[in-house]
Parts: sequence; C-alpha cells; structure tokens
Amino acid sequence: MRNAFVVAALSTAVLANGTAAAQAETARTETARTGTAQAGSARAGTAQTGTVQTEALRAGTAHAGTARAGTAPAWTARDAAKPALPEPTGDRPVGTTTLHLVDASRPDPWNPDAGERELLVSLWYPATKPGGRRAPYMTKEESAAVLKGFDVPPDALVRTRTHARQTPPPKGRRMPLVLMSPGFTFPKATLTSLAEDLAARGYLVAAVEHTYESVATTFPDGRTTTCLACVRGQDGAKVAGVRVADLRFVLDELIGRGLADRARIVGVGHSMGGNSAVQSLLADSRVKAAVNLDGTFHPVVAELDRPVMMVGTTDHTPEGRDTTWKQSWANLKGWKRWITVKGTDHAAFVDYAVLRPQLGLPGSAIEGERALKITRAYVAAFVDRQLKGKDGPLLDGPSQAYPEVRFWK
Repeated sequence: MRNAFVVAALSTAVLANGTAAAQAETARTETARTGTAQAGSARAGTAQTGTVQTEALRAGTAHAGTARAGTAPAWTARDAAKPALPEPTGDRPVGTTTLHLVDASRPDPWNPDAGERELLVSLWYPATKPGGRRAPYMTKEESAAVLKGFDVPPDALVRTRTHARQTPPPKGRRMPLVLMSPGFTFPKATLTSLAEDLAARGYLVAAVEHTYESVATTFPDGRTTTCLACVRGQDGAKVAGVRVADLRFVLDELIGRGLADRARIVGVGHSMGGNSAVQSLLADSRVKAAVNLDGTFHPVVAELDRPVMMVGTTDHTPEGRDTTWKQSWANLKGWKRWITVKGTDHAAFVDYAVLRPQLGLPGSAIEGERALKITRAYVAAFVDRQLKGKDGPLLDGPSQAYPEVRFWK
C-alpha cells in the first residue's frame, strides 16, 4: 500500500470528511477508492492510514497529467538539497514550542487502552528577540510514515527548513489566537507555512495534532502513534465531534495559562480541520470566526451568525462536486466569503504545495509557492479583519494581484 504525501486533491474522498461515499462517481473519488481497495484488510491503525495522505501526495500526478496513478518520480541527486518552506511575510521573528497536553476529563475516543486523551500542540508566536535553534519539521518516524511507498528517502521531510526558532513564549501577555486543525491523516506540521506567517504578523498560533487521526505522531517520550481512526467507513461527523472537543480543551489550556486572549480567537483548518474549525463556532462562543480550507462539511453547517470564509479548489464552486458548501452557505447568516483558487488541488493549501515539487513529486497546476502566497494573503486578511478590525480591500472582491481567485455568492 502506498502511503503518504501526494494525493491531496482527493482528501475529501473516502475518510477526509466522511461524505465521499455519498459524493462518489467522480474520477477523483474513484482514484481515492483505488488506494483504499489496495489497503485490503489491514488492521485498524494501519488500514487506510495512507488513503488520504497518499492521495494527497499523488493527486498532483493526476491533476497535472504527468504520470499514471500509482507511479512516483525517482529520487535523484538534484533532489538532495534540503527542502524549505517559504519565508514568513510578517516583520517579526517567530518563536515556537510544543505542548504535551492531557485531558483527564475524557477517555481517548480511538484507543480504549489509552485512557486519557493526549494531545500535542505546536505553538508559534512573535518572539521577543531573534535567535534560538531552528525548529525541526517532523520526526524521522513521522517523515517515514508520510513518505512510505514513494521513491524518496524516508527522512526527507526531517530535513525541511523552517523559519521559527525554539524559544519560550512571551510571559504575561495574552495574544490574539489562531487555533488550527490539520486535515485527516495530515500531521499538524503541514500547517507550518501558514502558522509561521501568521505568527510573524503578531498572532499566537496553535496547531493541534489530533492523536490517532494523523498518519504518525511522535510524543516526547519517543512513542509514535498511528492512525487508529483510519478505518473504512469512518463516520466523518464523529471525527469532527472529536476534533471540536480537542479544540475546546486546547482553548481552555491556552487561556488558563495566560497565553491567549479569550476575546480574540479565530479557527482555521484544512480539509477535516476546516470542517472542524467551522463546527467549533457552533459549540464554543469563544471562537469568533473560522476559515475552512477545502474541507467538506460533515455535517452540513447548521444556522450560524458568525463570520466564515471558505477557500477551496474548483471542485468547491456552487455547481461543483462537493454539495455541502452550497448547503452550508445558505445557513451562514453572518459575514461570509466563498472563494476558489484556480489550479489548486487539495494539498495546495498546506506545506505540501511546495514540498512535493522539491522532493521530485508532482504538484498542482499552480506553482506551489504561488498557491501558498494566495492562501497566506487571504487567511491573513480574514484574521486581521476579525481580530484586529482591519478592513482591507482584499476580501471585498476580485483582485488584480490574485487573478486565480474567484468570489462566489
């Protein structure tokens, strides 16, 4: 079974948001199903851990039309250079640390033997001064799980160059918070480019690793967990519910530690994480607004009067394959924006946009750095509007600077 990193265009299929079965009969969904079928009857925890991740990595192949499904370019000497994420566009140095949190109030929903719910949370924030050790991107175990089945060294992602430095967060300062949730099977590391950029603009950013929902998670004691939630027919609404509970617990912790300003919180997520960010608005009044990056809504969003921005591929037009956006749009009664970005696939909204071509893997039709530039610009404009009251023109309609972006009503 191929596992891991190029088929993001299909993550709404199969497990990513739990509604693919109902929305099937498309070429992309069939491709994802092929990967599922190849997984056979693998045990829980390994079955389909690569379905979405592998589709995320391989989708660029189908999208670009450069290779047949199931193939991957060979690693060559020219690819040996260290992969790198784009530099943040803000003017502040970025610090980062990781929190290991334990929610003693609830058992783990995926592993009955685990007892309490354990979570890892990456924090990024404006550092008080430059310096410190550059933050690692992934552990070797996480990198190997993501890249399994591709002709790429398994530790290739370990060498990825980030821009944040390992420094303690500022004390005695409650910062506006962007709470982030990654796609199903996607490690939280895949949100690093967006998180570093927001931190350089003055925000505290917290990306939650939803344990047993990522292809691999390495804890401080050396344990690496797998995706126990990755089972065929997984209930997307259940996954979203678990994630909302995770996000609310993390909010409790960050506010309780004096890090986050409870009056200034926005949720941002990719794929299932985007769905969960919006669903969190219905569950927690502390979350003021949310961004969904290319995630199917499961369940369809109930009536909601808080700000929401939906950013997606051209599959997410009003007449596109994912009907949950149109259904949810009708229930959004507050400030809202619906935009699509031409040339993107599902992985083009996260770090895989730039890492796939750097590793010799095919990417989306739009160049990876361009895709991330667009995502960063529109997410930052949304967050600035909601948390700082900055009403820039970017979200008002089409922009000559970003002709790939289309607004829908």
